[in-house]
Amino acid sequence: MIRLLTTLLLILAASVAHAGDPWVLVDTDRKEIRVYAEGEELLHLPHIAIGRGGVSHLRERGDRTTPLGDFRVAWVNEDSRFHLFFGLDFPNFHHARTAYNSGVMDLDEFLQITDALRERRLPPQRTAVGGHIGIHGVGDGDTNLHARANWTNGCVAVTDEEMDKLAEYVRVGTRVVIAGRAELTAMAEEEALPLSP
Repeated sequence: MIRLLTTLLLILAASVAHAGDPWVLVDTDRKEIRVYAEGEELLHLPHIAIGRGGVSHLRERGDRTTPLGDFRVAWVNEDSRFHLFFGLDFPNFHHARTAYNSGVMDLDEFLQITDALRERRLPPQRTAVGGHIGIHGVGDGDTNLHARANWTNGCVAVTDEEMDKLAEYVRVGTRVVIAGRAELTAMAEEEALPLSP
């Protein structure tokens, strides 16, 4: 009983300690990123690029869609060919369960992902739903293409200068919500997500 209470107190303390931490909202309809903390907007990046395949609730490896959902930054690559890369904890449980229930993913792969998540490890990145999803700069890429089109294989991209600004607020563990207006409206009804005008 004491062990259970101690665990609950640690979880509560962790959630309280992180309540004021910045979090990132990627609005795939408006093609923008906003960073919030304690209800205040800290940063607005007005132009992003997403996957060439658009967005998807059920992503499959190679479809070049950007997955919608609620993620955490799992790793940071400062030596990325895209200038800077914030890797997300994709696939998360929701995506793995959806893929498994839809027949896209087999049971073995589903269990590998859920085991990794339960053990707080990075989930496998070469899965039926893909992997290596994150937010990154343009790096060696074409800045003119970035300004005109959705060009990534499923990630969210901003300019290198914008990545440097974003890096002031993002670290491993930062929450990243990738959503369109419909998903944002539904999330706002469940929890107090600020919706931009």
